[in-house]
Amino acid sequence: MSVHGSLKSHQAYKKRNVLKKYERVKVLKSEKKWKDEDSVYGLPKVKPSE
Repeated sequence: MSVHGSLKSHQAYKKRNVLKKYERVKVLKSEKKWKDEDSVYGLPKVKPSE
């Protein structure tokens, strides 16, 4: 008997298309688009790398 396709794990790690707030701040800091005194609310959208 075979296992249904939806029950198989295709990948161990699935790529996320949304970054968490601290990850977005980290990316913006590396791009020099965010300062420490800036608010964490209303951050611009950031595409995940990889």
